[in-house]
Amino acid sequence: MRSPRFKKWFAGLPALNQPQRRQVLEALRPAAGLDQLLTLLDRLRAERRCPACASPHWQRHGQANGLQRYRCRDCRRTFNDLSGTPLARLRLREKWIDYLGALLDSLSVRSSAERAGVHRNTAFRWRHRFLAQVKHDRPQRLHGILEADEMFLLESQKGARQLTRPARKRGGTAHRRGISRDLDCILVARDRSGQTFDAVTGRGALKTAQLERHLLPLLDPQVLLVTDANAAYRSFSRCHGIAHQSVNLRAGERVRRSSEGAIHVQNVNAYHRRLRDWLMRFHGVASRYLPNYLGWRRALDGGRISSADELLRLAIKPIHSER
Repeated sequence: MRSPRFKKWFAGLPALNQPQRRQVLEALRPAAGLDQLLTLLDRLRAERRCPACASPHWQRHGQANGLQRYRCRDCRRTFNDLSGTPLARLRLREKWIDYLGALLDSLSVRSSAERAGVHRNTAFRWRHRFLAQVKHDRPQRLHGILEADEMFLLESQKGARQLTRPARKRGGTAHRRGISRDLDCILVARDRSGQTFDAVTGRGALKTAQLERHLLPLLDPQVLLVTDANAAYRSFSRCHGIAHQSVNLRAGERVRRSSEGAIHVQNVNAYHRRLRDWLMRFHGVASRYLPNYLGWRRALDGGRISSADELLRLAIKPIHSER
């Protein structure tokens, strides 16, 4: 629109009634969302690397499909702001900001679709595209007093086209009593500074080999591991020379004082409770998507990620927070 025509149109805005103003705002909302998204991507430009060779040396190379393109000065490959990320080739970019807000509010698939103005199937696919890198945002090192404990969720094949077991109605219950192969085991470790690590270790009871694979690489040499009386933690600590203290919850022991500090697993158990309560709003989570939901909850816990800018940064490139 040419400037004189725009000025004439703009001068007539005060004469609009309330329904007309709402119609204009709804019409402009996608464009405003796209502009906000491009602004967020521009802020990440200093961190950009070539997706082919990871070189930080690049130059602008025109535009395509509304995105700035770049050419790597080392390998001469071209790329754009989203190349090499889970969001590459994802359409309807003007609606991403609204959808990021839905993720921050932990909305269901249908509620997210309604807020962003997309189909519910699109909202479901977007959820796991945006969370594909979020699940890798874990602390690089766990320090000080570290509480560790496992929690269990009923294995779910929700959404699967072919089941490997008889179907259960409305979630159902495990076929075997106690801790069995019908349950997904989630290991959660949390130090006293608030850094949290979690992982789906498999089905059934926790094993020492699973602790070695998931937890051992993150432990500081001077860490004090505090757990319940599960023998797997005791065996794991003895094999690798890790300082270990345990509390006997079955005997009613909750807190014990020692020279290292208060010995308890209340922080990690409180995280378990928050995670269970948060998962209830989704009415069942498929086991294959469980790592995505764990990363989503970990990002939101304690307000660590509180804006669309931070969530977009996390979706494009993992960041490690020392908070």
